[in-house]
Amino acid sequence: MHVLELWQAVVLGLVEGVTEYLPISSTGHLIIAASLMHLQERAAGAIEDFEIVIQGGAILAVLGLYWPSVVKMLRGLTGKDAEGLRLLVNLAIAFVPSAVVGLLAGKWIEKHLFALLPVMMAVLLGGVYMIAVDLWGQGRLGGRLSMVKQWRAQEKTIYDVTPREALMIGLLQIAALWPGTSRSMMTITGGMFAGLRPRAAAQFSFLLGLPTLTAATFYKLAKNVHAAHKTGGENLFQVLGVGACVLGIVIAAVSAAVAVKWLVGFLGRHGLAPFGWYRIALFVVLAVLSAAGVVRVSKEPAARVEKPVKYVETPVWVDEK
Repeated sequence: MHVLELWQAVVLGLVEGVTEYLPISSTGHLIIAASLMHLQERAAGAIEDFEIVIQGGAILAVLGLYWPSVVKMLRGLTGKDAEGLRLLVNLAIAFVPSAVVGLLAGKWIEKHLFALLPVMMAVLLGGVYMIAVDLWGQGRLGGRLSMVKQWRAQEKTIYDVTPREALMIGLLQIAALWPGTSRSMMTITGGMFAGLRPRAAAQFSFLLGLPTLTAATFYKLAKNVHAAHKTGGENLFQVLGVGACVLGIVIAAVSAAVAVKWLVGFLGRHGLAPFGWYRIALFVVLAVLSAAGVVRVSKEPAARVEKPVKYVETPVWVDEK
């Protein structure tokens, strides 16, 4: 008997796809969804493993939507596209900081930050941060020259980002290792600090998500499968069911593609502030549900099930989310 039913795989895949690239914390939403479906009470660790699997759908969505940019980078590797090579190098530079810190501090993060209160605080602080960045960008919070005026004075694209700016974006991405922070939030704002318009900043963020999410996903999958083989337990595919995994990936890919297309247009018209206010509202919802005992973050099942399920936990590396 598998831990996850197909309809639950659809719900989690939809939540992951919609929230992965929006700067609103996929972790917070997945906690709510899993708790409302009482999945935390059955096998919390297995649900975390499912979140690893469905990240693959989010990766496929960006790969499909931004395939022309990926092709330019591949051509750059062969010396046929200078812009593509420059973008590839800058994405590599931006990827390294969180990858290194994630490998070194992954266990500490899982032990101390992957709990309900730290996640809730990350959601709240992220909301305040985005509202502040939005006000600063308009010149209403310090500074005489708003980012909007700078954008009007230049049409900077993702191919114009410098290695120094890419490193700055990568350093900001480290904050996303704190579950609930949102990788997209940190990298989009980093792109804006680098002088990119919100639309271009989002595009750089999405492309940076390809190596970041792919590396995190394969790392966690490899750890899970290796640990299962070593201990003689079941790996996440055996626990969750191949059908549920495939369905979750497909749903996450489709919903992520729709969310990405929508986000690019929305950012250009409304900026970051609406997402900041949304995160503050999400914090309130999490606080109310936590007080009511509805949501929680746990590594162990809250209650015994009729047929115990073996699963192998994997460390938290980056909040794709």
